[in-house]
Amino acid sequence: MEKKWWHNKVAYQIYPKSFYDTNGDGIGDINGVIEKLDYLQDLGIDIIWLSPIYCSPLADQGYDISNYYDIDPRFGTIADLDRLIEEGKKRGIGIVMDLVVNHCSDEHEWFKKACEDPDGEYGKFFYIEDYKDGDSLPCNWRSYFGGSVWEKLPGHDDKIYLHVFHKKQPDLNWENPKLRKEVYKMINWWLDKGIAGFRIDAIINIKKKLPFSDYPVDGDDGLSSIDNMLKEATGVGEFLNELADETFRKHDAFTVGEVFNEKDDELPLFIGSHGYFSTMFDFSAESTKEDISPENYKNAIFKAHERVDGMGFLSNIIENHDEPRGVSRFIPKEDLNDTSKKMLAGIYFLLPGLPFIYQGQEIGMENLDKVNDISDLDDCANANIYETALHEGKTHAEALAHLINVTRDNARTPFQWDDSENAGFTSGNPWLLINPKYKHINLAEQINNSDSVFNFYKELISLRKNPEYESTLVYGEFAPYKPEQKNLLAYSRVGEKSVMVIANYQKDAQTLSLPSKIKKVLLSNTSKTLDNSSFNNTEIVLSPYELLVVEMV
Repeated sequence: MEKKWWHNKVAYQIYPKSFYDTNGDGIGDINGVIEKLDYLQDLGIDIIWLSPIYCSPLADQGYDISNYYDIDPRFGTIADLDRLIEEGKKRGIGIVMDLVVNHCSDEHEWFKKACEDPDGEYGKFFYIEDYKDGDSLPCNWRSYFGGSVWEKLPGHDDKIYLHVFHKKQPDLNWENPKLRKEVYKMINWWLDKGIAGFRIDAIINIKKKLPFSDYPVDGDDGLSSIDNMLKEATGVGEFLNELADETFRKHDAFTVGEVFNEKDDELPLFIGSHGYFSTMFDFSAESTKEDISPENYKNAIFKAHERVDGMGFLSNIIENHDEPRGVSRFIPKEDLNDTSKKMLAGIYFLLPGLPFIYQGQEIGMENLDKVNDISDLDDCANANIYETALHEGKTHAEALAHLINVTRDNARTPFQWDDSENAGFTSGNPWLLINPKYKHINLAEQINNSDSVFNFYKELISLRKNPEYESTLVYGEFAPYKPEQKNLLAYSRVGEKSVMVIANYQKDAQTLSLPSKIKKVLLSNTSKTLDNSSFNNTEIVLSPYELLVVEMV
């Protein structure tokens, strides 16, 4: 594998709206990120991915962009961002922006001009079709947020436009070379400004199966999942290769793609040495949805990494802004504690690839337990989830309980800095409710506690960057160990050293036979230091949710 500058880094996702508010308006801001750079440097972070901070009506929390060249005043100014880039560089931290180019906002100048003249230049920047009441829609695709992907074009009763996400997010027509040229110009403008790269949002959606056609109905609404179309859409690679040639490759930029449904033979094209992207997120565990168990999580991540097999780098995550909190999804509620949280951290962090930490993950932030009403939440997807649950026969209480388990708001509640009012996030009224658990789960409580979740993450980062083990943990070969042993998740990383990661993913103790003797314990979530006699054995007893990282003889 060709070595890249970012291979040995650790990345951290910031959801700016919920990170830290410096002006008391209840919304996190760029200056809040600047103020916390020393904290992130101390943690060991090298790359910060900022969720969208562009000008936006915030119909979908900034993923509906109305001006790609400016910062939303709620977050700050271009000058603030320039200062963040500069201050980040002083600390060895690169700033990565979110790139949202499958769609824009319906308040973007392009769409406004398209509404003025649907048949003109800017009308061709979108998918606009003729339509009269009573006509059949061009296709029966269901948007990601529910309902048809088609909406009437403002000011035109005889026109409709395509949106695979929210109706305020019209899809950009990537078949149009003029549109692509505008997108590339914008990307290069940001890279010239000094950002380190981009996280590329929903990029597979830029290629549609044309002409529009129906797919088998798979819901009571008479519509078909957008995934059915994407499975048949071919040719996205032509767009992605042109995108990389015209932008990323010119700047040696770091890029991480949000990619779904890619086929095995396409992986080298996406993340090989000369792939479209530097890396892409491993979403394999998402296939398990709410039914995550130790066994299906193990099978998912092992399959994902055996599939890549040294050909490229995956980006490893257990949570992000689009999912509930990882510890609340991957660990049974009755077993959720610091020990099990550390176990989960160790499992994913030392896999081959680039580890991403989502804000608050490093202190073990959890899901909300309850809300009184759906109005207490914010996410634009909530209404569809809630209404669907009611339609399926759930009571109000059951539908609300289901929503609490799956809502993206779980990850978007403000960062819990301390146990003061509003968790130290703001001196004003927070834009979204604070998780009541902040009284006992917060950074101030953990930062000076050597046994805390926070300090365990620091130890993981230090181990990955330790010169003695870095080559092995970054480039070493990966091999699952005893995958058939139930609720055991173990794998080796072999390079200059031989390292094994061992996790007892259950509430009961279990015994493990090792392939050779242990030379040294590098990390443990139970403060275990095996005595000298244990090093002579190849059989160990693991306590509930115990994690061991060991160097083997």
